[in-house]
Amino acid sequence: MGASTFKYRRPEPALVEQRRSDRHPVFIQRATVRRGRTKPVEARLQDVSIFGCKLACADAAMPDERVWLSIQGGMPIEATVVWADNGLIGCRFAQPISGGTVRALTLGL
Repeated sequence: MGASTFKYRRPEPALVEQRRSDRHPVFIQRATVRRGRTKPVEARLQDVSIFGCKLACADAAMPDERVWLSIQGGMPIEATVVWADNGLIGCRFAQPISGGTVRALTLGL
């Protein structure tokens, strides 16, 4: 038998998703971010899961920095900044928030 060659498509690089839960777009977007003992700054919540969220914030925090988030004036949620890029920050909550809270934020309840 003769040797044959096949041309394969070069595969695209795999995206490594490190989140433990899907993120959901939010209906309620008003939030504040407080770094340490500084005054809270306005932020806009962009997506959320029980483990974390993404926010647009002019006063960008640095990765590994601890922050406190307040969504719609609610109780502060302790979080750690995982990444920061161009006015956006990704945060991991110190304790997962409830599924009911996620539903309220995504449905505007």
